[in-house]
Amino acid sequence: LSIIHFWSLIFLYMWAGPHHLLYQALPEWVQALGVTFSIMLIAPSWGGMINGLLTLRGAWDKVRDSAVLKFFVVAVTAYGMSTFEGPMMSLRNVNQMTHFTDWTIAHTHIAGMAWNGGMAFGMLYWLLPRIFRTKLYSEKLANTHFWIATLSILVYAIPLYWSAVTQWLMLREYTPEGFLAYPNFLETLTQILPMYTLRIISGIMFLTGFLIMVYNLFKTMAAGSVEANEAAEAPALVLAGKRKPLNETIHRWMERKTVRFSIWVFVALFIGGAIQIIPMIFIKSNIPTIDTVTPYTPLELEGRDVYVKEGCYTCHSQVIRPFRWETDRYGDYSKIGEFVYDHPFLWGSRRTGPDLARAGYVNGPMYKNSAWHYNHFMDPQKMNEQSIMPRYDWFAKKDVNLDMTPNKIRAMQTLGVPYPEGFDEQAVDELLWQANQIVAELKLSGIEIEPTKEMVAMIAYMHKLGRDIEPNTNQNLDSHDTGE
Repeated sequence: LSIIHFWSLIFLYMWAGPHHLLYQALPEWVQALGVTFSIMLIAPSWGGMINGLLTLRGAWDKVRDSAVLKFFVVAVTAYGMSTFEGPMMSLRNVNQMTHFTDWTIAHTHIAGMAWNGGMAFGMLYWLLPRIFRTKLYSEKLANTHFWIATLSILVYAIPLYWSAVTQWLMLREYTPEGFLAYPNFLETLTQILPMYTLRIISGIMFLTGFLIMVYNLFKTMAAGSVEANEAAEAPALVLAGKRKPLNETIHRWMERKTVRFSIWVFVALFIGGAIQIIPMIFIKSNIPTIDTVTPYTPLELEGRDVYVKEGCYTCHSQVIRPFRWETDRYGDYSKIGEFVYDHPFLWGSRRTGPDLARAGYVNGPMYKNSAWHYNHFMDPQKMNEQSIMPRYDWFAKKDVNLDMTPNKIRAMQTLGVPYPEGFDEQAVDELLWQANQIVAELKLSGIEIEPTKEMVAMIAYMHKLGRDIEPNTNQNLDSHDTGE
C-alpha cells in the first residue's frame, strides 16, 4: 500500500496544481485537469493515512503515556484531514469561497503545524535518545509539548475558518437596491481582525511548545553520548548482476539502482508537468493576445521589482474573478492575454488588502491619482483609518538602481518580451522621461520628489495595472514607449 501511495502521489500531484487557479486567467482545460486530478488524490492520500493508522494499531494502549505516539497519531490524522480538505477546496463552488480568504491559510497551517510538525516532533523525540544512547530526559515535558502544540493548532485554525466564512459572506452581500453592502474592502477586514489576534496567541503557544522540546532534547543529549565508531554487522555484500534474482518484484528491481529509480520518479513527475506546460507554450490559442497590452516601460518594470521586493503581492492579489461581487468592487474580470509580459505573475492566493489588477484603470473603482498613492505609501492610515498596511516612507528616500535597468530589459527580452533591438541602451533615458512626468504631476499637488526615487517607480507601476485594456486610453507614452 505504501508503494502504491508513493507512486500515485508523485504522478497525480503534478496534474492537480491548477486547482489553485480556478476562475482565473487560465485556459479552461487546465482548470478542469486540476479539479479532476485533485479529486483522484483522495484515494492514495487516504490509503497512506489508513496505512499509517493501521501501523500504529498494536500500540494504542501506549498512546496515553507516549508523547511520540501521540504526535504520530495527530500527524497521520492531520494528513488525512488536509488531503481530504484539499480536493474539496478544488471544487469550483467551494473554491470561490476558500480562495483569497483565510480558509487557505488555515488549511496550509493544519498541514504544516499538525501533519509536518507533529511528524517531525515525534521523530525527534524517538530518534535522539537512541542516537545518544539514553532515555528521554522528561516524558512529562514531551507530553506537555504535545498538548500545548495541539491546542495551539486548534486556536490557530478554527478562528481562521470563521474569518474566511465571515469575510466571504460580507464581500458578496448586496443591498435590496442592488449595490454592494460593503463596497470598501477594508470594511470586511476590520470584522476579522480579532481572529488575527488569536492567530498571534496560537503562534506564541506553538513556539512555547517548540522551546520546551528544545530544552528537553538538549538535556537528553547532555545526559548521553554518541559513540564515534559503533560496531555494526551486516551480511556480506553481494553484487547484483544483470540477471534478475529469483522472485524479485519489479519495484525491488527499480530500487536496486539509485539512478534507475530516480529516472522513473522523474518520468512520473515530468508527464504531468509536460502535458500542462508544453501546450501553453506552443499552442498560441491557449494564451490569446490582446493588441492593446504592451510590455512594461523601464520605470514600470523597476516599480514592479520594488513591489515584489517589499512583498506587496502577499497581501494584494492581481487577478479579478468573473463574479459580480468582484467586478463591482474591483473592475472588469481579468483576461488571459493581460499577463503575457508578467514574469512572474502576481495573482496571489490571499487578500489582506484589495485586489490591484485594475489599479491603473482610470475609469475603474480602484483608480487613484499619483498624489493619493504618494500619501498612501507615506502613511496608509492617513488615507484610510481602517488600513492595517505599514508605512513605506522609505520609497521617497531610496533610489532605483539605474545601473541595473538595462540588464533587466535584456532579461525580459530573453524571456520573450518584445522590446525593440537595442532598447536596453535607451532604457534609462526612457525611465527618466516617464519619471519626470510623474514628478511634474506630484508637484501640482505640492509634493516635491526626485525622479529616481522608488516612490516614483511604484506610482508608475500602480498606474500600469489594468490600464492596457481600457478603451480609448493612449497606451503609448508619446514617443517614449517600448517601440510597440
